[in-house]
Amino acid sequence: MSGKKDVIPHTVNPDLLRERRAASFRVYEFACWWHGGAEKLRFKRDLEQEIFKDLTDHNTLLHYKSHEEICEMAVKQSIELAKKLRAMQARSNPGGNEIWPKLYSSSMVWGAVPAGHPFAVQYAMMVDAIKKQGTDEQWERFGKRVENFEICGTYAQTELGHGTFLRGLETRADYDRTTDEFVLNSPTLSAYKWWPGGLGHCSNYCLLVAQLYIDDTPKGVQMFIVQLRDEETHLPLPGIDIGEIGHKMGFYGANNGFLGLKNVRIPRTNMLMRNAKVLPNGTFVKSPASVLTYFTMVMMRCVIVQNSSTLLAVAATIATRYSFVRRQSPINPNEPEPQIIDHVTQQLKVFPEIAISIAYQLAAKSLWSLYYETYADIERGDYTRLPELHNLSCALKALCAADSNVGAERLRLACGGHGYLTSANLHRIVAAAAAACTYEGENTVLLLQVGRFLIKSWSAAIAGKPLTPTASYLAGPAQGKAFGPWTGDWANIVATLQYAAANKVRLAYENLAQRLKQGQSEGEAANNTGIELTQAAELHGRSFVAATFLAHVTGSEAAERSAALNRVLQRLLELYLVHTTLRHLSDILQCISFSDVELRSLQTRLETALKQLRPDAVPIVDGFDFPDRLLSSTLGSYDGNVYERMFDLAKQSPLNQQSVPKSFHTVLKPFLKSNL
Repeated sequence: MSGKKDVIPHTVNPDLLRERRAASFRVYEFACWWHGGAEKLRFKRDLEQEIFKDLTDHNTLLHYKSHEEICEMAVKQSIELAKKLRAMQARSNPGGNEIWPKLYSSSMVWGAVPAGHPFAVQYAMMVDAIKKQGTDEQWERFGKRVENFEICGTYAQTELGHGTFLRGLETRADYDRTTDEFVLNSPTLSAYKWWPGGLGHCSNYCLLVAQLYIDDTPKGVQMFIVQLRDEETHLPLPGIDIGEIGHKMGFYGANNGFLGLKNVRIPRTNMLMRNAKVLPNGTFVKSPASVLTYFTMVMMRCVIVQNSSTLLAVAATIATRYSFVRRQSPINPNEPEPQIIDHVTQQLKVFPEIAISIAYQLAAKSLWSLYYETYADIERGDYTRLPELHNLSCALKALCAADSNVGAERLRLACGGHGYLTSANLHRIVAAAAAACTYEGENTVLLLQVGRFLIKSWSAAIAGKPLTPTASYLAGPAQGKAFGPWTGDWANIVATLQYAAANKVRLAYENLAQRLKQGQSEGEAANNTGIELTQAAELHGRSFVAATFLAHVTGSEAAERSAALNRVLQRLLELYLVHTTLRHLSDILQCISFSDVELRSLQTRLETALKQLRPDAVPIVDGFDFPDRLLSSTLGSYDGNVYERMFDLAKQSPLNQQSVPKSFHTVLKPFLKSNL
């Protein structure tokens, strides 16, 4: 068998080398901008060097392992990662414990846990929920143990029969005042917890989301800390039915599990009680804001926007580098085969996805700012910004997850047949993006929630009442203000998208009102207006992303960047805005008139934007600064030695370790000799 030293050259593919040498901007400056500054970029690179330096080729050989081997490998890799992060923490901040837990579920360490991370939910959700929704005493008793990895836990919310509709969860927590305990039960099969990462065989505790009952009276959804397994033997405790849900499209090693409970008793003090409380006598004290129960999910939706945009950028990096290495199909007869990126149709597949990933990364940055501002308000007892944060996180999560899923698949197809190989790693990116479309809120349900928020906002706008900042663009159209002339500049395009969104909100509002007038119940009318509500929510989200992209590129931050980098970012913005306008042209034409010349100019601008980005595409994805360990792709490595890497990995297939497979002697040869 040939090894990498025999097959893969130590030089960079000349096509990629030529593209990099011709860059119109400094890749390092782009990388600093993308990662939030030179200091953060340096930290990221130091982190990657530390955690990747002694890893073997488990990344690329993942697809040759069994499900059991992958799960065992995932646990081992996750523990090794924890040890490395703790060691780094000890060196940089002895006695501190605030950095490594955040890094443990960060996208920066994806390359160290390619099989999936069975403890990611523990640090992404459980720690945060106990810290923000538990009492100080509960943090001391449980939170610190979870954060210190003294116990393993997960966030158990979704059930076999209920996911996004949390009010429908069936798991019960009945308060028994005679023993000062909660009695936990899964009354039906559909009440079994289903999906939590790490629940299968890795967790010995969980943060259980269940319906609270006092004297058989429901008090709403609450969270409870529950021990699942013995800390020494790891055997399930009495009344606990637990296991793994089986093989999935992706996240192979995440150890997603199921959980059923039968008369499991926990102390009353195991319910998280920073907000809602149950007193020893059975008195229930309501939370000051019911949505606080779901605040951890709001935080996770911020994470999903950021992670989904990163997934799309990873896929774009792979497809871009491949597109500059692959040569095929002469444009002019009798000429050499060009790089496939010189075909304008290939540019249309690849370049918009680069721009979209950047647009969502900037939107995620703005969303996080709103999250931290809202959390600071909550700490002061001010809950007024919660609805806006909730609805914006719903809209961006739904759109970014959907666009990343579709975009990653488009990029996989852009790599032709080679993109179908698991060694390209695009299948895992597509699967991860697809999963985000349903976890932490199914996309359509989230858009419907945003649609209802927009209906309320439109009603307020008609009455001249104040609107939240993200819905303020509704005020003018609701008061009958007409759209100004189409000029086609960037601010005008953003205004066009906002006006089209407002028109969609108006139509949904009027049709909902008409259905109510016809005698339909509120539920029936809302259901029958569902398509219009989701369309309005989608355009609302897209107009926010467009406005955010514009603000980041043309705002005060531009003065801190070089003219060369600003020029590249402006070209990316131009492509994003024109591409988005063309994508929603039918919605825009419902309320704004365009001449034939104006419509043709949009197509011309699209083609021009693609041409202008062509010389800088490779340097741009280089600026994302994804190491080969994270990309884990034969098509997307930095050196561009695509064919050599594909062939090398094919030679490592278990089926190629013997010249004649066993099945020839046991099956094929007897059949050939059977004279059928």
